[in-house]
Amino acid sequence: MAASELYTKCARVWIPDAEEVWKSAELTKDYKNGDASLHLMLEDGTNIEHKLDPKTKNLPYLRNPDILVGENDLTALSYLHEPAVLHNLKVRFVDSKLIYTYCGIVLVAINPYETLPIYGTDIINAYSGQNMGDMDPHIFAVAEEAYKQMARDERNQSIIVSGESGAGKTVSAKYAMRYFATVSGSASEANVEEKVLASNPIMEAIGNAKTTRNDNSSRFGKYIEIGFDTRFRIIGANMRTYLLEKSRVVFQADEERNYHIFYQLCASSHLPEFKTLKLSSANDFLYTRQGRSPVIDGVDDTKELSTTRNAFTLLGINESYQMGLFQVLAAILHLGNVDIKDRDADSSVIAPNNRHLTAFCELVGVTYQDMSQWLCHRKLKTATETYIKPLPRLQATNARDALSKHIYAKLFNWIVEHVNKALITSVTQHSFIGVLDIYGFETFEINSFEQFCINYANEKLQQQFNMHVFKLEQEEYMKEQIPWTLIDFYDNQPCINLIEAKMGILDLLDEECKMPKGSDESWAQKLYNTHLKTCSLFEKPRMSNRAFIIQHFADKVEYQCDGFLEKNKDTVNEEQINVLKASKFDLLVELFQDEEKATSPTGQVPGTGGRTRLSVKPDKSRQKSSKEHKKTVGCQFRNSLQMLMETLNATTPHYVRCIKPNDFKMAFSFDPKRAVQQLRACGVLETIRISAAGFPSRWTYQEFFSRYRVLMKQKDVLPDKKLTCKNVMEKLVQDQDKYQFGKTKIFFRAGQVAYLEKLRADKLRAACIRIQKTIRCWLARKKYLRKRSAAITIQRFTRGYQARCLAKFMRRTQAATIIQKYQRMCVEKKRYRQKQAAALAMQTILRAYMARQKYQALLREHKMVIIQKHVRGWLARCWYKRCLVSIVYLQCCIRRMRARRELKKLKIEARSVEHFKKLNKGMENKIMQLQRRIDEQSKDNRSVNEKLVSLETSYTAETERMRGELSRLRGVEEEAKNKSNQVSSLLEELERLKKELSATQKEKKTIEDWAQTYRDEMEKMVSELKDQNGSLKKEKDDLNRLIQEQSQQMTEKMARAIAQETQQLETDLNEERSRYQNLLTEHLRLEEKYDDLKEEMVSTNVSKPGHRRTDSTHSSNESEYTYNSEYAELEEGSRAAEDVTRGMDTSLTLKLQKRLTELEQEKQSLRNELENKEEQFQRARARDDAEFKKARGAELEYESLKRQELESENKKLKHNLVEMRQSLLGDAATGAGAPGSPAYKVLLEQLNSACEELDVRKEEVLILRSQLVSQKEAMHHKVEEHFTSEPSVYAEDVSKLKDADELKQACIGLKDTNRLLEHQLQTERRTYNNEVEALRGELQNAKEENNRQQQLLAQNLQLPPEARIEASLQHEITRLTNENLDLMEQLEKQDRTIRKLKKQLKVYSKRIGEMGAGQAEGQTSPGQMVDEPIHPVNIPRREKDFQGMLEYKKEDELKLVKNLILELKPRGVAVNLIPGLPAYILFMCLRHADYVNDDQKVRTLLTSTINSIKKILKKRGDDFETVSFWLANTCRFLHCLKQYSGDEAFMKHNTQRQNEHCLSNFDLAEYRQVISDLAIQIYQQLIKCMENILQPMIVSGMLEHETIQGVSGVKPTGLRKRTSSIADEGTYTLDSILRQLSAFHSTMCQHGTDPELIKQVVKQQFYIIGAVTLNNLLLRKDMCSWSKGMQIRYNVSQLEEWLRDKGLMTCGAKETLEPLIQAAQLLQVKKKTDEDAEAICSMCLALTTAQIVKVLNLYTPVNEFEERVSVAFIRTIQTRLRDRCESPQLLMDTKMIYPVTFPFSPSSLALETIQIPGSLNLGFLTRV
Repeated sequence: MAASELYTKCARVWIPDAEEVWKSAELTKDYKNGDASLHLMLEDGTNIEHKLDPKTKNLPYLRNPDILVGENDLTALSYLHEPAVLHNLKVRFVDSKLIYTYCGIVLVAINPYETLPIYGTDIINAYSGQNMGDMDPHIFAVAEEAYKQMARDERNQSIIVSGESGAGKTVSAKYAMRYFATVSGSASEANVEEKVLASNPIMEAIGNAKTTRNDNSSRFGKYIEIGFDTRFRIIGANMRTYLLEKSRVVFQADEERNYHIFYQLCASSHLPEFKTLKLSSANDFLYTRQGRSPVIDGVDDTKELSTTRNAFTLLGINESYQMGLFQVLAAILHLGNVDIKDRDADSSVIAPNNRHLTAFCELVGVTYQDMSQWLCHRKLKTATETYIKPLPRLQATNARDALSKHIYAKLFNWIVEHVNKALITSVTQHSFIGVLDIYGFETFEINSFEQFCINYANEKLQQQFNMHVFKLEQEEYMKEQIPWTLIDFYDNQPCINLIEAKMGILDLLDEECKMPKGSDESWAQKLYNTHLKTCSLFEKPRMSNRAFIIQHFADKVEYQCDGFLEKNKDTVNEEQINVLKASKFDLLVELFQDEEKATSPTGQVPGTGGRTRLSVKPDKSRQKSSKEHKKTVGCQFRNSLQMLMETLNATTPHYVRCIKPNDFKMAFSFDPKRAVQQLRACGVLETIRISAAGFPSRWTYQEFFSRYRVLMKQKDVLPDKKLTCKNVMEKLVQDQDKYQFGKTKIFFRAGQVAYLEKLRADKLRAACIRIQKTIRCWLARKKYLRKRSAAITIQRFTRGYQARCLAKFMRRTQAATIIQKYQRMCVEKKRYRQKQAAALAMQTILRAYMARQKYQALLREHKMVIIQKHVRGWLARCWYKRCLVSIVYLQCCIRRMRARRELKKLKIEARSVEHFKKLNKGMENKIMQLQRRIDEQSKDNRSVNEKLVSLETSYTAETERMRGELSRLRGVEEEAKNKSNQVSSLLEELERLKKELSATQKEKKTIEDWAQTYRDEMEKMVSELKDQNGSLKKEKDDLNRLIQEQSQQMTEKMARAIAQETQQLETDLNEERSRYQNLLTEHLRLEEKYDDLKEEMVSTNVSKPGHRRTDSTHSSNESEYTYNSEYAELEEGSRAAEDVTRGMDTSLTLKLQKRLTELEQEKQSLRNELENKEEQFQRARARDDAEFKKARGAELEYESLKRQELESENKKLKHNLVEMRQSLLGDAATGAGAPGSPAYKVLLEQLNSACEELDVRKEEVLILRSQLVSQKEAMHHKVEEHFTSEPSVYAEDVSKLKDADELKQACIGLKDTNRLLEHQLQTERRTYNNEVEALRGELQNAKEENNRQQQLLAQNLQLPPEARIEASLQHEITRLTNENLDLMEQLEKQDRTIRKLKKQLKVYSKRIGEMGAGQAEGQTSPGQMVDEPIHPVNIPRREKDFQGMLEYKKEDELKLVKNLILELKPRGVAVNLIPGLPAYILFMCLRHADYVNDDQKVRTLLTSTINSIKKILKKRGDDFETVSFWLANTCRFLHCLKQYSGDEAFMKHNTQRQNEHCLSNFDLAEYRQVISDLAIQIYQQLIKCMENILQPMIVSGMLEHETIQGVSGVKPTGLRKRTSSIADEGTYTLDSILRQLSAFHSTMCQHGTDPELIKQVVKQQFYIIGAVTLNNLLLRKDMCSWSKGMQIRYNVSQLEEWLRDKGLMTCGAKETLEPLIQAAQLLQVKKKTDEDAEAICSMCLALTTAQIVKVLNLYTPVNEFEERVSVAFIRTIQTRLRDRCESPQLLMDTKMIYPVTFPFSPSSLALETIQIPGSLNLGFLTRV
């Protein structure tokens, strides 16, 4: 392809830059052949002209398309060169926060300098079993690939981790070992994987130090071999170390530290056990203060030492050895502080009693004199004599430092040796995986011997790496049958020869070391003379004669010759060593005793037990030499490096290259310069160059077809995809050398994929332009039509407006004419009416005047007549009066005259008796008249007396007095003459009485007025009282309403609290159920492991003659729960356990001990959790009580104040009433109050009724309040009793197993613990269920009682007082009657219980006599399984008889179990059976055993059934149909045991006939629990079986397969996808998953599984699908795209449709897919603005913050038209989700199993109707 086709306008290229290494630019002008420069525009908009090299004319590197940026594998890039690699790593590291990237077979790991949550157990489980290219790059993926290839290819593996200091090598190696320890487990049960991991803190403490580049830099290389057995479980490990940096012990540069262990000891010097070491601060010692940086930020050296000590303990190094090690380390520090002074120019001396030397001698057990002597002197030997030569101060100081380094090196080797011993096992090693953590290529300003050895090792590793990469490339080409051409790659063998060949650098160095007067200068001259002219890789610096330069594969390095000889010799004064060997300190002697034996640099001993590691054996014939080192350091390092290379070449290598992104340890900060240096040094770019030299881009035909289908025409598409791709490639790329067709893939040269992407993008862009053109045309036409329609509409409306205006004008013209006509008419009419009105007015005025004149004349005449009438009348009256006066005067005169005459006659007659009599007779008549008048007055007085009682009494007394006076007058007739004089007095008295009567009437009127006034006042007062009463009623109603509201609030509050507590209890119950079921799973696993061990023991002992004792320890699962507590049986079980455990491996006992400790810890945690919950409840209850008391106190205070006010008001009213009563009584005493007495009575009645009503209201309020308070207290007390009655049944503490005798009881102890835990969980479950039911019943009763009380109270308040009292009495009578009935029912229940207990007592008394025979019969019968006997269960009997069952003989029991369970196949025979038929048959056999009252037969039948089901599940546990079949039958058998148990709770749905079939003699409640546990185990086995079937389908069907074809395009893939360790087994689709789900569902339905259980199974299935899919989505960058989100949502909709078709939408399965649904929505929503961020936060509630951020970071556009998620948007999301309280876990737990429940499901099938088919071969059963 011509350059002019690629370097066109807008093409993007990379140009060199001094700061950023490479800078991106864009062409502003097409390039033409022959141009000397390129016109470019930088990203900041600057236009530049880039000059091309006139010699080479090399064009700048082209940039990859944006969709290829950020790829997981660098080999997937179309343009493979340095800037593309650097940019891809930077984008992944900085923008996406991804630290791992593949580069072919290399994993590039960039140190993030931040703790990331990507190394948890969930991540390990996610990568376990996955292909390397299927998941995002990770160290776990490399470890999984190594583990998988070891298991598949039966070949040892190696993981080579390299990089410079601070790049993260040690951490990467540590995580790789953690992965192996987690995935493989341990075979010996001795926690080998923990020991392997525990070696890390030890080696870091003694071999790591702080440098300027790294706070935890490994200053040695190590190769750890992790051994595996035939089942690929860890059995041990071995460690080799290389080139410990001993010089760091005595010298550290600025800002660096010595090894961590020294600072840990100094930081812990205050501990009591370290007082003898005489340590202090690190700044007090020379060896720890030279770097002036004794503290590392964020590191606590005291805690680190505790971790180191724990690791020592775990590896078997006891406390005494640990203190010995610390003693040696402290001695080294003291030795460094020994001050050596000059005695003269050639000698030195140590001051006597030097405290540091004294401390050193005390710690190492040597004499002060010897040590001070040989620190300052040296012994020289000749052939005949021995000389002691003093040393100058400088040489003595160097000798002291050499001794310190030598002691530390010995100590280091001793620790490594003992770590290896701790990791060695007796099990034969089958294979191993080696993890090499070795230093990377180093170059400093001053490079010495250590850097030379390090770079030499890296040369060897790079050579091996290049050969391996070249080999893989060759294999790939040969596999695809591509013509292979040799690729020119850098071979560093000349550099290696320069170093290690004969007369090489190391050879010359060893030769110079042997010279008596050898020096660094002479060695340098030899190097110059030997290699300067013969080797191009060796150079001499211009300005130095004591240095040399070597051209390494990574860079040129200048080495300073100073110190090479001394470091290579590594000499130590022999006399000093002899002094140490003579030490009294055993550990120090042990360090030096075998140093002559070791030939390896670490002094390690070859392992045993079938180890395959490589080592050099010592020469046994060689005698111990008195000299210290026979081999130089360089020779030793070369030999160990050769051994390492042999080991690596014998394994399959896997490479991890660690990159340090910056020198300032800043999190996620990328320095391009530093990164490029390391990429060049670690061989990543060499890998890229080798790949780019051939065909780096490789696509399968299907991937190519899917991606570039848009470049093909319809006629080009053929059924054969390979032929189609060939035809298309021939048209698209003319140069045949740019691609090759393999068997399964197309191979492209570098840049061809980018060219194809450009063609694809151009085609898509053209299609987009065409679509835009069409849409714009459509939009423009639509706009034109809309404008045209608008114009027409405007015209229409305009013309209509004009027509309306014309019509309006015409209407107005006509209207104006009409108006003028009418106006003129109106004017004329108005003028006429004015004239007419004026005429009429004049006429009116005139006529009125004439009428008024006439009226005035008539008025004057009338008044004159009236005056005349009155005058004439007055004159007539005056005349009449004068006449009348005259007449009267005349009459008076005449009458006076006649009276005088009559008087004279009377005087004359009075003198006679007859006249007196006549007069007396007249007096009687007068008296009678007076009497009549008095009677009338009496009547009047009586009427008045009726009103005024006091006046009536006085009038009656006066009448009696007058009657007495009258009788006295009658009696004294002779005195009549005298009494005549008293007539006048009587008349006066009468007049007086009249006056008194009138006065009395006036007083009466006054009193009536006063009474009326008083009545008005009282009526007013009564109205006021009524108002007050009304206000009191209103206040009472308010109080009642307030009380009701408070009661309702308290009720709601209590209800909410109860609901919350109930929900919490349900959650706790589910957790306990899950924990219990996990315990069952663990128990089953241990039981299976024990069975395996037992079988192995049997197989090993089968050849031994003699009687073989039957193992009777491990019974079946139900025996562990139906055990008897009799002492004899326990002793028998313990003896059997003792017999078995004699042959058991000690590792099993340790495992059991560990498991026992775990169970104890779990029990303690459960107890602590229970106590915490009780404390929380107590605190919540106290808080509620305080709030209730506070509210109640305020209420009572308010009521007391109100009551006091009412009482004071009542007292006032009573006082006023008493005063009024007294005043009225006082008025009555004076006789003035009688007329007002009726009003007074009425008033009193009104007041009394008001008082009574007020009292009644008060009583009602008090009654209502007391009832509500009592109900609240009762409810509170009930809730309190419910929550405080927690079960407190716990098992007794189990003592630790220490002695050998106690180890024998490990198995029984484990079983007892399991039994106790099971019993505890059963008790808690039953107690909780009973309490929940009781609480619900009591709560319902309380609610009903509360409603009834409120209704009754409301009814009572509406009744009058008498009826209210009667209703209350009637209610009380009803309540007492109900209570009596309840008490009678309880009494009857107690009587029934007593009768039942009496019957059982009779049965037990009968059995006591038969105990001997019963025990004899209770032994193992022929029908019972021999290997698993059962402890007898105390089964209570019932004396009832029923019919309908199956009978069998005892000897046929094994046949029954064999035909019905062991040999019954779900396919074939069992398909045509009634669902649950085996369960029905077993239960009918059990009923017969119950009917004949044979407890042994019941026990053996149940035991055989359970054991057989376990056996068939163990044998065929991977068959889903078998597991499902026996799950359905086990549940049906459990339901039958419940349905026919006789318990009333399970007999509600039974027919009368079914009730007759209930068990009559035995209570099998304990066996029901055992069978329930068995059903739980079967359920978990079913879930695991389904998971194993679904697991391979989920990722392929839910993520990888394109259900909607053509939506998502396939992006280019890298080498990792091609080198998958597992071949393609076929692609699963969503239909495969749906078919499998339908098969599961139909199988379970066919087997008669309970619908509720099916719902739980489906929910678990959907959880597994959702969790696995989401986890893979979170770990696969290639799956996080918009189109994949659409695919996932469509797949989820299909799953929901499946649920809808099966009627399972309510089972909760849809909710388990909610996280996956939200993740798919997150991939599809807009991700730009703050509104989008808010929408995402409100939408993704089921996802954690880590998951949301992870999806956004992984979001990758598939096409260049999509946009990436910006870093700012991701930070906005993180800010908004910062307050969420959630788990930081990234992945979902795919191993989580929801706790299962088995709701009771009675069967309507009658047992007597069941027919046994002949295919079951159960003819020996007899129907009864």
